Amino acid sequence: MKVVILAGGLGTRLMEETESRPKPMVEIGGKPILWHIMKIYEAYGFNEFVLCLGYKSQMIKEYFLNYYLYNSDITVELEKNKVDVHFNNSESFKVTLVDTGLNTNTAGRIKKIQKYIGNETFMLTYGDGVADINIKDLIAFHKFHGKYATLTSVQTPGRFGNIEIDSSGMVDHFVEKPQGDGMWINGGFFVLEPEIFNYLEGDVENVQWENQPLLEIAKDKQLAAFKHSGFWKPMDALRDRIELEQMWQNNNAKWKIWD
Repeated sequence: MKVVILAGGLGTRLMEETESRPKPMVEIGGKPILWHIMKIYEAYGFNEFVLCLGYKSQMIKEYFLNYYLYNSDITVELEKNKVDVHFNNSESFKVTLVDTGLNTNTAGRIKKIQKYIGNETFMLTYGDGVADINIKDLIAFHKFHGKYATLTSVQTPGRFGNIEIDSSGMVDHFVEKPQGDGMWINGGFFVLEPEIFNYLEGDVENVQWENQPLLEIAKDKQLAAFKHSGFWKPMDALRDRIELEQMWQNNNAKWKIWD
């Protein structure tokens, strides 16, 4: 089963990092967050990827074209134009890199990779979020319900701690970043049937996947939600990147489900 990753957005809310590189290439622990996402899938045996590129697409293409050299010890003989590889720590990724346009919205990007999917079930996620999601459980849930689409629903923690103050002005109770308000939101990590392309007919160049297509799929009772109560975090802003980096450096990267 192929994994499609939306990796073409501008990442304007992380402009400190994305002015010089695409958001999926922003590093956590010395590796692009895109690599972390791919490792989550690889841990469950899924290593064939289709990347929807856009903003600064050449940087992502160059990363994978030179991946072998980036992750190896090498000796370069300039006079002979010769490269010897001494140690290779490469992954088993098979990556199809598709330039889906600079300003194309997400529905348009998905439509443009249809020819690489064919008539098969596939997975889809965003290029900026990590989780300790059990991919096999997600797929089993999708197959059991037999719908065109399954999304992973998550609850986000609050940004600030809650305090309860007694009548004398003393803090009675404190909760650091409590769970959200009980609402479940779309956390990505979709499993999709090829029938979803029927909802992408016509000109969807400027259409957001989460709006018209997904709403129509839900209206037709073809959208299921797999509830994930574990770790999930998108890298929306600089503070998120810093938090993810700290987790990695402290050996507390909850999304690291691989050895």
